[in-house]
Amino acid sequence: MNSKNLLTALAASSLLLISAPTFAQETREFSVSTVLSDAFPWGQAAVKWAELVEERSEGRMKLTIYPNAQLVSGDQTREFSAMRSGIIDMAVASTINWSPQVPELNLFSLPFLMPDEAAIDAITQGEAGQAIFEAIEKRGVIPLAWGENGFRELSNSRGAISQPADLKGLKVRVVGSPLFLDTFNTLGANPTQMSWADAQPALTTGAVDGQENPLSVFDVARIDQVGQKHLTLWRYMADPLVFGVNQRVWNSLSTEDQTLLKEAAIEAGAWEIAKSRAELVETLERIKERGVEVTELTPEQHAAFVDATESVYEKWVPRIGQDLFNKAKAAVDAR
Repeated sequence: MNSKNLLTALAASSLLLISAPTFAQETREFSVSTVLSDAFPWGQAAVKWAELVEERSEGRMKLTIYPNAQLVSGDQTREFSAMRSGIIDMAVASTINWSPQVPELNLFSLPFLMPDEAAIDAITQGEAGQAIFEAIEKRGVIPLAWGENGFRELSNSRGAISQPADLKGLKVRVVGSPLFLDTFNTLGANPTQMSWADAQPALTTGAVDGQENPLSVFDVARIDQVGQKHLTLWRYMADPLVFGVNQRVWNSLSTEDQTLLKEAAIEAGAWEIAKSRAELVETLERIKERGVEVTELTPEQHAAFVDATESVYEKWVPRIGQDLFNKAKAAVDAR
């Protein structure tokens, strides 16, 4: 080899040595869908996950968050289908919104199944929670961890609610779930399914009397400003969140990156659950300071609502799965 060719070969080798590490560190970006922004604990869970993943992967993986169900044009009940088909890579999602495609998730919407946070944990961290994760995975999404949107409380513009009879004829905005319709119809209310964008003007004009949402949503979204001056703490159902990944995306990751992604999700979920629960007392105080009348049910009043919604179980437990329900109920009773 003459000197000119030798110099050319050495230059080429140097370029390869320089470019190889750069290529190895190329960032892979993934979309993450959420319904709420980081003004809410739900969105904060996604942000925490993204931060942990980017830090621990040293920039190799970047999770880009799309709040307000942007990737499905605001139709949050389409999120699971879009994720399964690959339109969405990942999500921090509501069990309610995924329940049309994963019937087992309706377990969490059964009225008054979970009276406290310990009951939520008993289900999600036990055999029932594992069975639900298996049901999600069978439908093309890999569940990694649990988060929490919290107990959904009832507000309205008409007056205090402390017994089932107080709901008679009450026009209540509910999310897009048939189980929610059955629960409120059973209680004598007049439930209406609508998006939150449509609900706000309906509440303002009085076309709708009430709504149900976690305290964090009531607080941050200032629901008291749309005529909701009466709030009942009845804890009729809770909404765990699921950190999930599209199956094809998951399979494209190395074992190391799968472990990293899952461990970061578990940590972010635990962080968000602890944070949101710790803030509940302060959140409720802010709501009261804005002039909202808060009704806390006595054990006897709570029991009356439980008795009034028994028929919902007769219809929905067979759809959810008797075995799954039995596992959940046993876990709650043993908590």
